[in-house]
Amino acid sequence: METFTAIILSMVIPLVAMFASMALPKQDNLRDGITFVCAVATFAVVLVILSNVGGGSTAAVELIEVLPGVSLAFNVEPLGLMFALIASGLWILTHIYGVGYMRGNNEKNHARFFACFSAAISGVMGIAFSANMFTLFLFYEFLTVSTYPLVAHKGTPEAVSGARTYLSILMGTSIALLLTAVIWTYALTGTLDFTKGGIMQGKASGWIVPVLLGLYAFGIGKAALMPFHRWLPAAMVAPTPVSALLHAVAVVKAGVFTMLKVGVYIFGIDFLAETGASEWLMWLAAYSIIAASVVAMCQDNLKKRLAYSTVSQLSYITLGVALATDMGALGGGMHIAMHAMGKITLFMCAGSIYVAYHRTEVSQLSGLGRAMPITFAAFCIGAISIIGLPPMGGSWSKFLLMVGAVDAGQQLMIVVLMASSLLNVAYLMPIVAKGFFMAGDDKVPTGFAEAPLFCWLPPAITAFGCLVLFVFAGEIQTFLAGMVN
Repeated sequence: METFTAIILSMVIPLVAMFASMALPKQDNLRDGITFVCAVATFAVVLVILSNVGGGSTAAVELIEVLPGVSLAFNVEPLGLMFALIASGLWILTHIYGVGYMRGNNEKNHARFFACFSAAISGVMGIAFSANMFTLFLFYEFLTVSTYPLVAHKGTPEAVSGARTYLSILMGTSIALLLTAVIWTYALTGTLDFTKGGIMQGKASGWIVPVLLGLYAFGIGKAALMPFHRWLPAAMVAPTPVSALLHAVAVVKAGVFTMLKVGVYIFGIDFLAETGASEWLMWLAAYSIIAASVVAMCQDNLKKRLAYSTVSQLSYITLGVALATDMGALGGGMHIAMHAMGKITLFMCAGSIYVAYHRTEVSQLSGLGRAMPITFAAFCIGAISIIGLPPMGGSWSKFLLMVGAVDAGQQLMIVVLMASSLLNVAYLMPIVAKGFFMAGDDKVPTGFAEAPLFCWLPPAITAFGCLVLFVFAGEIQTFLAGMVN
């Protein structure tokens, strides 16, 4: 199969699943089976792209030219291909989990839920393979719109309010700030193409560079950089499968993925280092890392604690861009994969606990680990990866970010990263300790009483994935190296 055909199929197949869900609202098994087949097929065509291209890049293929130098175009490069592999691969597991969660929790409107879910995956594939900022912006907005009904799915006043916050912040930042940055970039350079080494050299200087970078940084609201982060905790009113894939992988990772693309392919790492334009962003990212971790420690609601953890972890990737070193960018790129695997495990475990016992607060989890050993063991493994301890994948991305900080002469950022890891321990490991070592109330069963199979098996698999990523971290680093050298 030709690479361009596979790119188009990766966006079209999820839309087939979307239409199938809409056409089969009552036939649950058939609808969910078709969606599962589409998820597997999407991952398969991304694997075809990997087989064809490897860690290299392809020339952009234009579909429509909108303006001179601006077109709807797609190509393959290492960072985008890795993002597509993560999102499409985890879609398979999250669909299985979603079926178990929606049925086990007796949720309503399954067809609408899975239709919007599939549409969002199509948007992610478009973002991953965008060849320029114009194409990425279109799919970025499509992803926001398609996930709004998922956040509001339950229809409660709390869900509607959270969805309104979600939509207003993400649409507001992208239209007011990101679109301004895109137009300004085109006015300066005459192009929006993602180009290795960037397109700003010789086109912008002085105060323009940090101001333009600021428009991008705050305009990419999905990166949840403070103070534009409130949408993420607000979106935790959504069903846990939404939190798991879309807010641990697809939506938030689309944000930091865009941040990396802008830093590496629009500004260029060397240009940012020469101008010093990203130094302020480095300090803001450092503040977000620590501040969000401190807020996470104060949250008793499990999903909100994980949400603020995500705000902190996303800023690791922004920090990797702001360090303006090759190793920092590689560490940021690798952290997309490592954090995705670890955080999706934690969110799915939270959902498994809710399906089995309808408990949402950390203070309610005492003793549950003995009744749900697989769920809590998976949570422990995911937490260790998020903390950044061997032998889990998160240890390598944090290590590369520290090396990037040394390369940039910013040793204080190493202190920030180490302090963050200690804070990660403080707000994640007590959950494991409560589950396994504290006495539960009289409603906690004394024997094995896990959630349904489809709720505990996916996080068990992704927990194992955290270990696999540790083993193959060198191959991932080599794969991503093509984006910076």
